[in-house]
Amino acid sequence: MPESGGSRAQRAHIPTSGTGAGADADLATGADGHPAVPQGDAGALADAPAAPQATAPAGLPGAPGSSALSAPAAKTARRTGLLVTLVLGGLTALPPLSMDMYLPALPAVTDSLSAPAATIQLTLTACLAGMALGQLVVGPMSDRWGRRTPLLLGMVVYVLATALCALAPTAGLLIGFRLLQGLAGAAGIVIARAVVRDLYDGVEMARFFSTLMLISGVAPIIAPLIGGQVMRFTDWRGIFVVLTAVGIVLTLVVWKWLHETLPPAARHTGGVTDALRTMRGLLADRVFTGYMIAGGLAFAVLFAYISASPFVVQEIYGASPQTFSLLFGLNSIGLIAVGQINGKLLVGRFRLDKVLGFGLAVIVLAAVALLLMTTGVFGEVGLVPVAAGLFVLMSAMGLAMPNTNAQALMRTKHAAGSASALLGTSSFLIGAVASPLVGIAGEDTAVPMAVVQVVCAVAAVGCFLLLCRPWQRAGREAGGL
Repeated sequence: MPESGGSRAQRAHIPTSGTGAGADADLATGADGHPAVPQGDAGALADAPAAPQATAPAGLPGAPGSSALSAPAAKTARRTGLLVTLVLGGLTALPPLSMDMYLPALPAVTDSLSAPAATIQLTLTACLAGMALGQLVVGPMSDRWGRRTPLLLGMVVYVLATALCALAPTAGLLIGFRLLQGLAGAAGIVIARAVVRDLYDGVEMARFFSTLMLISGVAPIIAPLIGGQVMRFTDWRGIFVVLTAVGIVLTLVVWKWLHETLPPAARHTGGVTDALRTMRGLLADRVFTGYMIAGGLAFAVLFAYISASPFVVQEIYGASPQTFSLLFGLNSIGLIAVGQINGKLLVGRFRLDKVLGFGLAVIVLAAVALLLMTTGVFGEVGLVPVAAGLFVLMSAMGLAMPNTNAQALMRTKHAAGSASALLGTSSFLIGAVASPLVGIAGEDTAVPMAVVQVVCAVAAVGCFLLLCRPWQRAGREAGGL
């Protein structure tokens, strides 16, 4: 019999992080004691627990061990659930706000600090690298000391680092402060997921993650719009002042309303060692590594666009910060819309590998088209054709990125936490490497952006075909193996 999807409190003997040896042993076997095996596309997606439950933090209505909820208690629990959703949504939205509110100001920062475009783009790289490395540090910390303490510490450091960004007198110091900002901001990314894992299970957990993904998708849309409007009234330093204020408010909200969700009995001290051992085993899986690298390279294509588009749209094609913000928002809408089509219409009707392969092919074609336009093969082109190519490229990300993560995680039910950390960290690191390359030839040409996108897109297809070898699994499934 499969698990009923009951609360995590009923399985308190399993370490919450999912990375320890005990967790591997428990989660790697089914209820009948036989080893769990990777599921096929349809089977894994249809594997939903029968009776999901949500568990509330200790001391709240519906906490483990409490009796059935009365009507007033149920109303209180719903309010509590909404509050937790808003708090975790804010933590999830903070990293994209930190990255994307700053994008319309990149040309202004270049002029203000008298630094080359490639140097200023390193401020994005530093923040992204900090978020990648911070996830590997904060995750084990939260498993050892609980969720609240590392989260509050990370939020306080984030506020201080963001305030220092607003005061940075040189490009070098701004890069250093952005690195610190990313390291601290990673606490929100990791611990928001951990709190959801503490409170929910089964279908309810999947629904909550879908809500957080929607929030994290909306944040990149509104962030450049907010940044562009802030630039109308102040300079680029004002954007960091706004982010500092947002960080202070979110820190106070977390301190007052987000209770500890990991009880002392569920904490453990072997987080880092066990996580590294588990990650080493995951990397030995050729197919998992193939999806991980392909997803990271697709993210690099995306981040090449994020890093270069402010200069391409504003400096080369003469658009205003407000126009750039609108185009960026439109591209983000395309990504979200295609992602929703992927989840609601394509998944379950087509093999995920087919959808993923189609998405990667469209990304390659869009990147090649952008390269041809920026090198002058079609003559002088205006903003509209380039914007159309970027829209197609961004929209296709809604097919590529979710499905690389889904296919990789389907193979790692025994170590989903460590696998998620590897997927997230590798994507951030690969994106951080691609970021400075788009400005290597200066801010007067879009060719480096297109070259980086073509190279990364083709490499993603190569990893998908050579390491994942989707036709082999399709043949085994067709043969009933």
